[in-house]
Order: sequence, then structure tokens, then C-alpha cells
Amino acid sequence: MTSVSTAANLFAFPYHNCRNISSPEDMAAGRKVYSGTAPARSVLELEDNENVREYLVEAKGKQKKSPTLVHQAIRKTLESNTELFSILNGGIVIVARDAEVDDKSRQMTLLKPSIINGSQTQGELRRFFTKTFNADYIEPSIRFEIIVTDDDDLIADISIARNFQNDVRALSIAGRRGQLDELEQRMEAVFPGTQLQKSESDQNDTGGSLDTEKLIQVTFALLPASMMQKFGAQADPENKVFSYSQKTRCLKMFQRMVEEPENTEVYECFLDIAPIAWGLYLKWKSHQGFIGTGIRSIERENRTVKEVPDGLIFPIIAANSVFIKHDGVRWSIQAPKVMTDDELIRAADQAYKEMADHNPQTMGKSKACYSHLIQVTSLIARLAA
Repeated sequence: MTSVSTAANLFAFPYHNCRNISSPEDMAAGRKVYSGTAPARSVLELEDNENVREYLVEAKGKQKKSPTLVHQAIRKTLESNTELFSILNGGIVIVARDAEVDDKSRQMTLLKPSIINGSQTQGELRRFFTKTFNADYIEPSIRFEIIVTDDDDLIADISIARNFQNDVRALSIAGRRGQLDELEQRMEAVFPGTQLQKSESDQNDTGGSLDTEKLIQVTFALLPASMMQKFGAQADPENKVFSYSQKTRCLKMFQRMVEEPENTEVYECFLDIAPIAWGLYLKWKSHQGFIGTGIRSIERENRTVKEVPDGLIFPIIAANSVFIKHDGVRWSIQAPKVMTDDELIRAADQAYKEMADHNPQTMGKSKACYSHLIQVTSLIARLAA
């Protein structure tokens, strides 16, 4: 077994039975696969840091999430059919950097193991042993599969592939593949301490992590027409409706930018303007310039603007895309001095009332509203040139 610098990296894994089921392909690639059954207690202390999703009932921030039908089914099996648990439950998949099998003691020693499929099962087992298990119960067994490899990229791919049946969200996949890391670094440089949500579990975080999907949406709204056309995502530079109404599409488009070398220029522009887009979003979300407009959908408190609906904000951000320029070093917003927020507020107010029938969702999904505001900023840009 590979030598390690500290015993903290090692994990003792008792089992009932264990079989090496490595295929010829596995052996040729220097990896091994084991399968068997183990006492359920063997998996309680395993990490799940390599998994694309952790135990969702109590994820990051410890914000409670209601048990799903999957959680309820696992609980029912544990409490009513404990002796059948290893047959009725799908078991747990574990990755480890190395493994040593001791058949005499029926124990494996695993190097840096992690659950990559089965965090919900582990969470329910912990709950069972903490709150329910007593002398009247037979300790359940659990089926396991252990994949031994030191290939980090392969571990990520296995984690994603083994979780597809659980409808893993694109956000979790992007986070697990490291596709959000550069974006987080760019945001942290402007907004110190920023942490992006990188998984479904992070969306339960009460620690203030930033809504990654919303960030990507507003950045697409601000992406200049030249980059949109180069990316081939939108032929009409005034049609930014997708940025408001198609969250999943935006995330998948972002993943394309990261993955495809031909989109490097667009990706660099995206990274440069993401903090700008987020700053605009925060600014307009509570812009006091809307006082006196009579827009009913704006949330007010003590005669101040508390929250402006996204449907009004996205066309305003898209209108600012006219001012996104490259200065030879990076992309930045270069609005002329004659451009004022009042101009955009008047245009947004008009679009909201005359084109969107006083409905912010209609405004956010209306090409005409986006075009109206973009025409205003385009005219100002031409006059200032």
C-alpha cells in the first residue's frame, strides 16, 4: 500500500465479505474495484467530500430541508425491515486513493476514502443509529463498492456519472469539475470573501454564499453583442430575454465557454465583467431612484425602495452592455458622463407600464422591453462618441 505522511489519511473499514471484481481494463489502468457487504456502522464516519451532493436533509449551514420520498423510504426500511436493508437499499459507492485488504481480520485500510454515491443513505443511517437503534434491532448490513484510483479527474467523472440517476443539477456538476473556480477568484478579487454556491447542497448555506446561477444570468445580460455573436449563442444582440428566463441554459452556456478552446476570448470577457454585472445587479436591486415612479411591484419599506423585481433589472443591465469595451488589457464598462441612472429609470418605467402591462415577469421576458432600453443607451453612446 502507498505510504502516507499521516495516519489521519487512513480509514479502517470492517466488512463481512469482500471480493476483488476488477476488470481487465481496471487492472491495465492501475485501478481496482472491490464489492461486498459490511456492517452499516462501517460507513458512518466516511467523508463525502468527493460527492457532488451531501446529505440534503442537513446540508451546509445546517438549514433543515424536508426529507424527500427517498429519505422516507430509507427510514421505513431501516425501522420496519432492518434485516432486508442490504437487499432493498442500493448501497454505497466509495473511492479511495489506495486500499489494503486483510481477509484474516476482515478489514480494509483505505487511503483518503470518500463516498461518491450514497450520502443520503449514510445520512439516514446516522439518524437511525442516533435516534432509533436499540437492543431490539438487528444491526443492518450494507452493500458497498470501493473504487481504488489516484486519478482525480476520473474520481470527479465517476461521482457525476454515479449520481445522474438522482437528477443532479448542472450546478453541482460544474462545481465538481472545477468550472466555477476562476469565476469565484474574479469575484473574490472585487468582493473580498465571496464564495460561490458550487453544488445543490450549497444552496442551503446560511453563511451568505453567492447565488452562482443568478451571477451567471446577470453576466450574460451584460455580455456585449460582439461577444454574444462570437459565441454563436444569440444572433440578435437585443434579445437578452434568455438571461432572465432560462437559468439552466445560461449555466450550460457558461460550461461551454469553459470547456471549448474556441470560446476562450468570450470566456475571458465573461470573467472580466462578472463582478461588474453583479455590482450593477446589487445597485439596481434597491435603487432609490425608483421612488416616485408608481411601479406597484417594487417592494417598499418606510418610504424607501427595499427590492426591485428582477424583471425590471435585467433589461437595465442588458442596456449597459452597450458600454462594455476592451481597453487593450481587459473588458470594462465605459459609460459616457452624460449617461445617468435617471435616463434608464425613465425608459424602464415606460417599458414596464406601456409594453409589459405593469407585470415585471412580462418585462423580463419581453424582447421589446430589452430593445427599448438598449436603444436608449445606444443613442447616448453614439451622441457621446
